Amino acid sequence: MAELWQERGFGLYVHWPFCAAKCPYCDFNSHVRSTVDQSRWADALAKEIRRTGSETGPRVLTSIFFGGGTPSLMEPETVKAVLDAARDVWAFANDIEITLEANPTSVETHRFEGYAKHGVNRVSLGVQSLDPDDLRALGRLHTVEEAQSAFKTARTFFDRVSFDLIYARQNQSLDDWERELTTALDMAVDHLSLYQLTIEEGTAFWDRAQNGKLRGLPSDDLGADLYDLTQRLCEDAGYVAYEVSNHAKPGAESEHNLLYWRGGDYAGIGPGAHGRLTIDGIRRATECWKQPEKWLSEVVAGTGIRESTPLSLLDVADERLIMGLRLLEGLQIDDVKDVIDQRRLEDHQSDGLIWSENNRIGATATGRPVLNYLIAQLAKG
Repeated sequence: MAELWQERGFGLYVHWPFCAAKCPYCDFNSHVRSTVDQSRWADALAKEIRRTGSETGPRVLTSIFFGGGTPSLMEPETVKAVLDAARDVWAFANDIEITLEANPTSVETHRFEGYAKHGVNRVSLGVQSLDPDDLRALGRLHTVEEAQSAFKTARTFFDRVSFDLIYARQNQSLDDWERELTTALDMAVDHLSLYQLTIEEGTAFWDRAQNGKLRGLPSDDLGADLYDLTQRLCEDAGYVAYEVSNHAKPGAESEHNLLYWRGGDYAGIGPGAHGRLTIDGIRRATECWKQPEKWLSEVVAGTGIRESTPLSLLDVADERLIMGLRLLEGLQIDDVKDVIDQRRLEDHQSDGLIWSENNRIGATATGRPVLNYLIAQLAKG
Protein backbone atom coordinates (compact mmCIF):
# COMPACT_ATOMS: atom_id res chain seq x y z
CA MET A 1 0.00 0.00 0.00
CA ALA A 2 2.83 2.42 0.84
CA GLU A 3 4.17 2.29 -2.70
CA LEU A 4 0.87 2.77 -4.54
CA TRP A 5 2.20 5.93 -6.18
CA GLN A 6 4.59 3.85 -8.29
CA GLU A 7 1.61 2.09 -9.82
CA ARG A 8 -0.91 4.94 -9.85
CA GLY A 9 1.13 7.96 -10.76
CA PHE A 10 2.81 11.07 -9.37
CA GLY A 11 1.48 14.56 -9.99
CA LEU A 12 2.07 18.18 -9.06
CA TYR A 13 -0.71 20.54 -8.00
CA VAL A 14 0.11 24.27 -8.04
CA HIS A 15 -2.34 26.64 -6.35
CA TRP A 16 -2.54 30.23 -7.57
CA PRO A 17 -4.62 31.92 -4.84
CA PHE A 18 -5.64 35.14 -6.58
CA CYS A 19 -8.90 36.08 -8.29
CA ALA A 20 -10.22 39.26 -9.88
CA ALA A 21 -13.35 38.87 -7.71
CA LYS A 22 -14.72 36.35 -5.21
CA CYS A 23 -17.66 34.36 -6.59
CA PRO A 24 -20.55 34.01 -4.11
CA TYR A 25 -20.66 30.19 -4.35
CA CYS A 26 -16.89 29.62 -4.05
CA ASP A 27 -15.33 28.12 -0.93
CA PHE A 28 -11.88 27.61 -2.46
CA ASN A 29 -8.82 29.37 -1.05
CA SER A 30 -9.01 32.48 -3.23
CA HIS A 31 -8.11 36.09 -2.49
CA VAL A 32 -8.53 39.42 -4.27
CA ARG A 33 -5.43 41.63 -4.40
CA SER A 34 -5.00 44.91 -6.28
CA THR A 35 -1.45 43.99 -7.29
CA VAL A 36 0.59 40.78 -7.31
CA ASP A 37 4.39 40.68 -7.61
CA GLN A 38 4.57 37.91 -10.21
CA SER A 39 8.36 37.66 -10.07
CA ARG A 40 8.33 37.13 -6.31
CA TRP A 41 5.62 34.49 -6.64
CA ALA A 42 7.43 32.72 -9.46
CA ASP A 43 10.58 32.50 -7.32
CA ALA A 44 8.67 31.21 -4.28
CA LEU A 45 6.74 28.55 -6.20
CA ALA A 46 9.92 27.38 -7.92
CA LYS A 47 11.81 27.28 -4.61
CA GLU A 48 9.11 25.19 -2.95
CA ILE A 49 9.03 22.75 -5.87
CA ARG A 50 12.79 22.28 -5.65
CA ARG A 51 12.56 21.75 -1.89
CA THR A 52 9.87 19.13 -2.39
CA GLY A 53 11.96 17.43 -5.07
CA SER A 54 14.85 17.14 -2.63
CA GLU A 55 12.50 15.20 -0.31
CA THR A 56 10.94 12.88 -2.89
CA GLY A 57 14.08 12.16 -4.85
CA PRO A 58 13.93 11.24 -8.56
CA ARG A 59 10.43 10.46 -9.84
CA VAL A 60 8.53 10.48 -13.11
CA LEU A 61 5.92 13.23 -13.16
CA THR A 62 2.76 12.15 -15.00
CA SER A 63 0.61 15.29 -14.58
CA ILE A 64 0.71 18.93 -13.49
CA PHE A 65 -2.37 20.96 -12.62
CA PHE A 66 -2.53 24.73 -12.09
CA GLY A 67 -5.62 25.41 -9.95
CA GLY A 68 -6.94 28.25 -7.91
CA GLY A 69 -8.06 30.91 -7.52
CA THR A 70 -7.61 31.93 -11.12
CA PRO A 71 -4.39 30.55 -12.63
CA SER A 72 -5.03 32.41 -15.90
CA LEU A 73 -4.07 35.56 -13.99
CA MET A 74 -0.52 34.15 -13.94
CA GLU A 75 1.85 35.63 -16.47
CA PRO A 76 3.22 33.02 -18.90
CA GLU A 77 6.69 33.62 -17.48
CA THR A 78 5.43 32.66 -14.01
CA VAL A 79 4.07 29.41 -15.42
CA LYS A 80 7.40 28.84 -17.17
CA ALA A 81 9.30 29.27 -13.89
CA VAL A 82 7.11 26.62 -12.25
CA LEU A 83 7.51 24.16 -15.11
CA ASP A 84 11.28 24.75 -15.31
CA ALA A 85 11.61 24.02 -11.58
CA ALA A 86 9.54 20.84 -11.88
CA ARG A 87 11.65 19.71 -14.83
CA ASP A 88 14.82 20.35 -12.82
CA VAL A 89 13.86 17.93 -10.04
CA TRP A 90 11.65 15.31 -11.72
CA ALA A 91 11.57 13.58 -15.08
CA PHE A 92 8.53 14.36 -17.22
CA ALA A 93 6.59 11.42 -18.62
CA ASN A 94 6.54 11.43 -22.43
CA ASP A 95 2.77 11.96 -22.38
CA ILE A 96 2.64 14.29 -19.37
CA GLU A 97 -0.65 16.19 -19.01
CA ILE A 98 -0.22 19.85 -18.01
CA THR A 99 -3.54 21.54 -17.25
CA LEU A 100 -4.26 25.15 -16.41
CA GLU A 101 -7.63 26.42 -15.17
CA ALA A 102 -8.70 29.62 -16.90
CA ASN A 103 -11.48 32.15 -16.77
CA PRO A 104 -12.93 33.01 -20.19
CA THR A 105 -12.35 36.78 -20.17
CA SER A 106 -10.56 38.54 -22.99
CA VAL A 107 -7.96 39.84 -20.54
CA GLU A 108 -6.93 36.29 -19.68
CA THR A 109 -7.29 34.48 -23.01
CA HIS A 110 -4.55 36.62 -24.55
CA ARG A 111 -2.12 34.63 -22.37
CA PHE A 112 -3.08 31.28 -23.93
CA GLU A 113 -0.40 31.40 -26.61
CA GLY A 114 2.29 31.98 -23.97
CA TYR A 115 1.04 29.10 -21.81
CA ALA A 116 1.11 26.74 -24.79
CA LYS A 117 4.59 27.91 -25.72
CA HIS A 118 5.90 27.00 -22.26
CA GLY A 119 4.34 23.53 -22.16
CA VAL A 120 0.72 23.73 -20.99
CA ASN A 121 -1.19 21.24 -23.16
CA ARG A 122 -4.67 21.26 -21.62
CA VAL A 123 -6.94 24.08 -20.46
CA SER A 124 -10.04 23.88 -18.28
CA LEU A 125 -12.34 26.88 -18.70
CA GLY A 126 -14.56 28.07 -15.86
CA VAL A 127 -17.58 28.85 -18.04
CA GLN A 128 -20.12 27.89 -15.32
CA SER A 129 -23.21 28.98 -17.28
CA LEU A 130 -24.37 29.78 -20.80
CA ASP A 131 -27.19 31.97 -19.52
CA PRO A 132 -26.39 35.69 -19.15
CA ASP A 133 -28.67 36.27 -16.15
CA ASP A 134 -27.27 33.26 -14.31
CA LEU A 135 -23.70 34.33 -15.03
CA ARG A 136 -24.43 37.59 -13.23
CA ALA A 137 -26.14 35.76 -10.36
CA LEU A 138 -23.07 33.53 -10.00
CA GLY A 139 -20.80 36.59 -9.83
CA ARG A 140 -18.95 35.75 -13.03
CA LEU A 141 -17.12 38.56 -14.82
CA HIS A 142 -17.47 37.20 -18.36
CA THR A 143 -20.36 37.12 -20.81
CA VAL A 144 -21.70 34.14 -22.74
CA GLU A 145 -20.12 35.57 -25.88
CA GLU A 146 -16.75 35.89 -24.15
CA ALA A 147 -16.99 32.29 -23.00
CA GLN A 148 -17.66 31.07 -26.53
CA SER A 149 -14.85 33.24 -27.91
CA ALA A 150 -12.43 32.00 -25.23
CA PHE A 151 -13.28 28.43 -26.10
CA LYS A 152 -12.50 29.05 -29.78
CA THR A 153 -9.23 30.76 -28.82
CA ALA A 154 -8.25 27.87 -26.55
CA ARG A 155 -8.90 25.39 -29.37
CA THR A 156 -6.35 27.31 -31.45
CA PHE A 157 -3.54 26.60 -28.99
CA PHE A 158 -4.54 23.42 -27.13
CA ASP A 159 -5.64 20.02 -28.41
CA ARG A 160 -7.42 19.35 -25.11
CA VAL A 161 -9.93 21.87 -23.82
CA SER A 162 -12.47 21.18 -21.07
CA PHE A 163 -14.97 23.49 -19.44
CA ASP A 164 -17.09 23.57 -16.29
CA LEU A 165 -20.79 24.22 -15.91
CA ILE A 166 -22.84 24.53 -12.74
CA TYR A 167 -26.44 23.33 -12.76
CA ALA A 168 -29.30 23.09 -10.25
CA ARG A 169 -29.09 26.87 -10.15
CA GLN A 170 -31.73 29.23 -8.83
CA ASN A 171 -35.03 29.03 -10.77
CA GLN A 172 -33.52 26.64 -13.34
CA SER A 173 -36.03 24.28 -14.94
CA LEU A 174 -35.43 20.96 -16.66
CA ASP A 175 -36.13 22.58 -20.03
CA ASP A 176 -33.67 25.39 -19.28
CA TRP A 177 -30.90 22.94 -18.43
CA GLU A 178 -31.67 20.68 -21.39
CA ARG A 179 -31.26 23.58 -23.81
CA GLU A 180 -28.08 24.80 -22.11
CA LEU A 181 -26.42 21.41 -21.82
CA THR A 182 -27.32 20.55 -25.43
CA THR A 183 -25.58 23.75 -26.53
CA ALA A 184 -22.57 22.89 -24.35
CA LEU A 185 -22.30 19.38 -25.79
CA ASP A 186 -22.45 20.76 -29.33
CA MET A 187 -19.64 23.16 -28.40
CA ALA A 188 -17.43 20.74 -26.42
CA VAL A 189 -14.40 18.84 -27.67
CA ASP A 190 -14.08 15.77 -25.46
CA HIS A 191 -14.48 16.67 -21.76
CA LEU A 192 -17.02 18.44 -19.53
CA SER A 193 -17.15 18.94 -15.76
CA LEU A 194 -20.76 19.35 -14.63
CA TYR A 195 -21.38 20.21 -10.99
CA GLN A 196 -24.60 20.66 -9.05
CA LEU A 197 -24.64 23.97 -7.19
CA THR A 198 -23.92 23.35 -3.53
CA ILE A 199 -24.24 25.99 -0.84
CA GLU A 200 -21.01 25.81 1.16
CA GLU A 201 -20.47 27.32 4.59
CA GLY A 202 -18.30 30.42 4.51
CA THR A 203 -19.57 31.62 1.11
CA ALA A 204 -21.76 34.62 0.31
CA PHE A 205 -24.46 32.23 -0.90
CA TRP A 206 -24.38 30.49 2.49
CA ASP A 207 -24.92 33.78 4.30
CA ARG A 208 -27.81 34.65 2.00
CA ALA A 209 -29.36 31.22 2.48
CA GLN A 210 -29.13 31.52 6.26
CA ASN A 211 -30.99 34.84 6.04
CA GLY A 212 -33.67 33.41 3.73
CA LYS A 213 -32.48 35.51 0.81
CA LEU A 214 -31.30 32.75 -1.56
CA ARG A 215 -34.54 31.83 -3.27
CA GLY A 216 -35.39 29.52 -6.14
CA LEU A 217 -33.06 26.65 -5.31
CA PRO A 218 -34.31 23.30 -6.67
CA SER A 219 -36.12 20.78 -4.51
CA ASP A 220 -34.44 17.42 -3.89
CA ASP A 221 -36.72 15.86 -6.50
CA LEU A 222 -35.88 18.47 -9.13
CA GLY A 223 -32.18 18.15 -8.28
CA ALA A 224 -32.41 14.40 -8.87
CA ASP A 225 -34.22 14.96 -12.18
CA LEU A 226 -31.56 17.46 -13.27
CA TYR A 227 -28.86 14.89 -12.44
CA ASP A 228 -30.66 12.16 -14.41
CA LEU A 229 -31.10 14.48 -17.39
CA THR A 230 -27.39 15.32 -17.28
CA GLN A 231 -26.41 11.67 -17.38
CA ARG A 232 -28.78 10.89 -20.26
CA LEU A 233 -27.79 13.81 -22.47
CA CYS A 234 -24.06 13.22 -21.94
CA GLU A 235 -24.34 9.50 -22.57
CA ASP A 236 -26.34 10.09 -25.76
CA ALA A 237 -23.59 12.45 -26.96
CA GLY A 238 -20.84 9.87 -26.30
CA TYR A 239 -19.57 11.38 -23.04
CA VAL A 240 -18.96 8.75 -20.36
CA ALA A 241 -19.43 9.76 -16.70
CA TYR A 242 -16.05 8.36 -15.70
CA GLU A 243 -16.45 10.19 -12.37
CA VAL A 244 -19.59 11.47 -10.65
CA SER A 245 -19.27 15.03 -12.04
CA ASN A 246 -16.88 14.52 -14.96
CA HIS A 247 -17.80 13.36 -18.44
CA ALA A 248 -15.41 12.53 -21.25
CA LYS A 249 -15.18 10.76 -24.53
CA PRO A 250 -13.15 7.53 -24.13
CA GLY A 251 -9.45 8.36 -23.77
CA ALA A 252 -10.03 12.04 -22.91
CA GLU A 253 -10.31 11.68 -19.13
CA SER A 254 -8.35 14.10 -16.94
CA GLU A 255 -5.23 12.18 -15.98
CA HIS A 256 -4.52 14.46 -13.04
CA ASN A 257 -7.94 13.99 -11.50
CA LEU A 258 -7.75 10.24 -12.09
CA LEU A 259 -4.50 10.27 -10.15
CA TYR A 260 -6.34 11.72 -7.13
CA TRP A 261 -9.22 9.28 -7.34
CA ARG A 262 -6.98 6.24 -7.91
CA GLY A 263 -4.74 7.01 -4.93
CA GLY A 264 -1.56 8.25 -6.56
CA ASP A 265 0.94 10.65 -5.00
CA TYR A 266 0.87 14.39 -5.63
CA ALA A 267 2.85 17.33 -4.34
CA GLY A 268 0.70 20.31 -3.32
CA ILE A 269 2.44 23.66 -3.82
CA GLY A 270 1.01 27.11 -3.07
CA PRO A 271 -1.27 28.68 -0.43
CA GLY A 272 -3.77 26.20 0.96
CA ALA A 273 -2.63 23.38 -1.33
CA HIS A 274 -2.98 19.81 -0.08
CA GLY A 275 -0.73 16.93 -1.07
CA ARG A 276 -0.21 13.22 -0.59
CA LEU A 277 3.42 12.09 -0.65
CA THR A 278 4.96 8.72 0.11
CA ILE A 279 8.50 9.16 1.43
CA ASP A 280 10.56 6.37 3.03
CA GLY A 281 7.54 4.08 2.80
CA ILE A 282 5.22 6.43 4.74
CA ARG A 283 2.34 8.22 3.01
CA ARG A 284 1.85 11.71 4.40
CA ALA A 285 -0.93 14.27 4.07
CA THR A 286 0.51 17.75 3.57
CA GLU A 287 -1.26 21.09 3.90
CA CYS A 288 0.19 24.50 3.10
CA TRP A 289 -0.43 27.79 4.88
CA LYS A 290 -3.60 29.35 3.44
CA GLN A 291 -2.98 33.09 3.59
CA PRO A 292 -0.87 34.10 0.55
CA GLU A 293 1.41 36.47 2.46
CA LYS A 294 1.94 33.94 5.26
CA TRP A 295 2.76 31.22 2.74
CA LEU A 296 5.30 33.48 1.03
CA SER A 297 7.07 34.37 4.25
CA GLU A 298 7.18 30.73 5.35
CA VAL A 299 8.69 29.65 2.01
CA VAL A 300 11.40 32.25 2.46
CA ALA A 301 11.99 30.88 5.96
CA GLY A 302 12.15 27.26 4.78
CA THR A 303 8.85 25.68 3.69
CA GLY A 304 5.25 26.61 2.93
CA ILE A 305 3.99 23.37 4.50
CA ARG A 306 1.91 24.05 7.62
CA GLU A 307 1.24 20.39 8.48
CA SER A 308 2.66 17.06 7.33
CA THR A 309 0.75 14.18 8.88
CA PRO A 310 1.67 10.50 8.51
CA LEU A 311 -1.27 8.36 7.43
CA SER A 312 -1.89 4.89 8.82
CA LEU A 313 -2.84 2.03 6.51
CA LEU A 314 -6.41 2.47 7.74
CA ASP A 315 -6.30 6.20 6.91
CA VAL A 316 -5.12 5.36 3.40
CA ALA A 317 -7.83 2.74 2.98
CA ASP A 318 -10.50 5.21 4.15
CA GLU A 319 -9.33 7.71 1.54
CA ARG A 320 -9.36 5.05 -1.13
CA LEU A 321 -12.97 4.22 -0.31
CA ILE A 322 -14.05 7.86 -0.43
CA MET A 323 -12.18 8.66 -3.64
CA GLY A 324 -12.41 5.37 -5.50
CA LEU A 325 -16.19 5.03 -5.30
CA ARG A 326 -16.48 8.28 -7.26
CA LEU A 327 -15.10 6.50 -10.31
CA LEU A 328 -17.09 4.52 -12.85
CA GLU A 329 -14.27 1.95 -12.79
CA GLY A 330 -14.59 1.65 -9.00
CA LEU A 331 -11.68 0.43 -6.91
CA GLN A 332 -9.86 -2.72 -5.90
CA ILE A 333 -11.51 -4.43 -2.94
CA ASP A 334 -8.06 -5.21 -1.50
CA ASP A 335 -7.49 -1.44 -1.09
CA VAL A 336 -10.37 -1.14 1.37
CA LYS A 337 -10.94 -4.59 2.85
CA ASP A 338 -9.75 -3.48 6.29
CA VAL A 339 -12.19 -0.55 6.56
CA ILE A 340 -15.30 -1.82 4.81
CA ASP A 341 -18.37 -3.34 6.44
CA GLN A 342 -18.74 -6.62 4.55
CA ARG A 343 -22.36 -7.23 5.59
CA ARG A 344 -23.46 -3.80 4.41
CA LEU A 345 -21.48 -4.25 1.21
CA GLU A 346 -23.44 -7.43 0.49
CA ASP A 347 -26.71 -5.72 1.42
CA HIS A 348 -26.08 -2.86 -0.99
CA GLN A 349 -25.10 -5.30 -3.71
CA SER A 350 -28.46 -6.99 -3.21
CA ASP A 351 -30.15 -3.57 -3.33
CA GLY A 352 -28.49 -2.84 -6.67
CA LEU A 353 -26.47 0.11 -5.35
CA ILE A 354 -23.03 -1.56 -5.52
CA TRP A 355 -21.52 -3.78 -8.20
CA SER A 356 -18.72 -6.31 -7.64
CA GLU A 357 -16.60 -7.91 -10.36
CA ASN A 358 -13.03 -9.20 -10.71
CA ASN A 359 -12.02 -8.14 -7.18
CA ARG A 360 -13.36 -4.61 -7.78
CA ILE A 361 -16.36 -2.76 -6.40
CA GLY A 362 -18.12 0.39 -7.47
CA ALA A 363 -21.36 2.33 -7.30
CA THR A 364 -24.01 1.40 -9.85
CA ALA A 365 -25.96 3.99 -11.84
CA THR A 366 -28.59 3.76 -9.10
CA GLY A 367 -26.01 4.10 -6.35
CA ARG A 368 -24.06 7.07 -7.69
CA PRO A 369 -26.68 9.72 -6.86
CA VAL A 370 -26.54 8.57 -3.20
CA LEU A 371 -22.78 8.16 -3.06
CA ASN A 372 -22.25 10.00 0.23
CA TYR A 373 -24.81 7.73 1.88
CA LEU A 374 -23.09 4.63 0.47
CA ILE A 375 -19.66 5.70 1.69
CA ALA A 376 -21.00 6.36 5.18
CA GLN A 377 -22.77 2.99 5.15
CA LEU A 378 -19.79 0.98 3.93
CA ALA A 379 -17.13 2.47 6.20
CA LYS A 380 -16.74 0.60 9.49
CA GLY A 381 -17.60 2.75 12.48
